[in-house]
Amino acid sequence: MNRKIGLALIAGALGTLTACDSEPEATAPERIRAIKPYYVSEPAGGEVRRLSGTITAANTSALSFAVPGKVATVRVTQGARVKAGQVLATLDTKRFDLNVSAEKSQLASAQANYADKKAELDRQRQLFKKGWVAKAAIDRAVAAFDAAAGDLNLARSRVGSVEKDRADTVLRAPFDGVIANRDVEPFEEVASGKALFLINSEAALEADLSVPDNIVSRISIGTPVTVKVSTIAGCGCAGRITEIGTASGTANAVPVKVALLEKRPGLLPGMSAEISVTLAGGKKAGGFLVPLTAIVPGDETA
Repeated sequence: MNRKIGLALIAGALGTLTACDSEPEATAPERIRAIKPYYVSEPAGGEVRRLSGTITAANTSALSFAVPGKVATVRVTQGARVKAGQVLATLDTKRFDLNVSAEKSQLASAQANYADKKAELDRQRQLFKKGWVAKAAIDRAVAAFDAAAGDLNLARSRVGSVEKDRADTVLRAPFDGVIANRDVEPFEEVASGKALFLINSEAALEADLSVPDNIVSRISIGTPVTVKVSTIAGCGCAGRITEIGTASGTANAVPVKVALLEKRPGLLPGMSAEISVTLAGGKKAGGFLVPLTAIVPGDETA
């Protein structure tokens, strides 16, 4: 009997072990990796062309007075650095001050007439309520009041117009930059709209060049270039093409604009530059440059 009981216990233990072995193993959750995109556009190889270009300001403006008059002061010289809002020149304001005074007098007269016509309209309405005047008197008072209101609005607009003209006798810089050209002297009579100053922004520079139309199809917006200026030491400035013309011009060339990604001290608009650009396509092209940070080791071993 004891032997049978021992055998039964051993058989039960073996069954328990078998059941434990048959349970499924727990699997680790799948690891989800973040993906960071990289945009590659720089060719790894290809034909390099060197083209002549000119450094230009990314933002340039020709400045003029909005009103004609005699120049009273000129406060900057050619080549001067200016800040946004800085006064560049002023006109003599005597004529404009007289215009403002005259229009303000007309405005005061129109305001007084408006007040009189309003009071008369109120009086006629009170009399009409009492039955002492006819409806025609109310109509005449309303017409006179409306005319006075129109005259008042016109007088106000004229005052605003002459005050704006007086404010326009001061010419200010629209942005920080350098006065590239000055074409005005004190006591000179100038017409409205005549360009007196040319201001170039110092914030960013560009390069203008002409690309032969037989290779323009091998460049694109965003193509990296190198801009070299012989008079500036170490100016191997990086840039990218930002604009490509849509028509061929002089000498079968297409205008192209390059934005400089860095600025060297002494680099000024008007300087001649050599722009090196790698053309896409062709027999030498062999793909694109990929940053090392875009390459990560895989899970498998070789």
